[in-house]
Amino acid sequence: MTQLPVIVVHRVTKTYGEGDTVVHALAGVSLAIQRGDFVAIMGASGSGKSTLMNILGCLDLPSTGRYLLDGVDVQALDDEQLAEVRNRKIGFIFQSFNLIPRTTALANVELPLVYAGIKKAERRRRALEALDAVGLGSRVSHTPAQLSGGQQQRVAVARAIATDPAMILADEPTGNLDSQATVEVLDLFAELNRQGRTVVIITHEPDVAARTNRVVRLRDGKILEDVRQRELEGAR
Repeated sequence: MTQLPVIVVHRVTKTYGEGDTVVHALAGVSLAIQRGDFVAIMGASGSGKSTLMNILGCLDLPSTGRYLLDGVDVQALDDEQLAEVRNRKIGFIFQSFNLIPRTTALANVELPLVYAGIKKAERRRRALEALDAVGLGSRVSHTPAQLSGGQQQRVAVARAIATDPAMILADEPTGNLDSQATVEVLDLFAELNRQGRTVVIITHEPDVAARTNRVVRLRDGKILEDVRQRELEGAR
């Protein structure tokens, strides 16, 4: 049986304002991302990539068109249902890590499991397993201030995978990291993808996009290019 794509975006538009001040942030974007894909979404400032990320993350809704996440039409959901979808189906990773400062790595990773209503023993097991998967099994009691930037981002990755989401959505995840930590975090994304996880990275950095299997480039709210890396390599 053929699996449905994790993401189906069909002729999505997003406009802000009205009349003479209207801004067409997205202008008829269509995109499908299969389960287990590893995708970079690129574009300059004003290209629409941040708007597309907000829609993919169920942080905003299209003006027109459809967005299906793991088979669910998000426009049909109310605010409470959208929040549940964000928590259960999307693992968010941000440039600024978004960790709670005076809380341990373990408690940070447990947080989405608390929101999901997972019982204490099970969420502890899953959080420890996630931290071990990102190489931080020995740092579970450390607070963010006791961790390097790369380690903090690893905690954020552990938090993202703890709920076993349909998609990992990373917004400029290496923007605050040095070159060595960047390589380590990208290696981690590649390993998660090899394990079958769907990973979508929003980035403006060609070196980051080069680590993925597919690059989608936006310009002026439209998809300019959507190619597999092997196609890119063949064209060089």
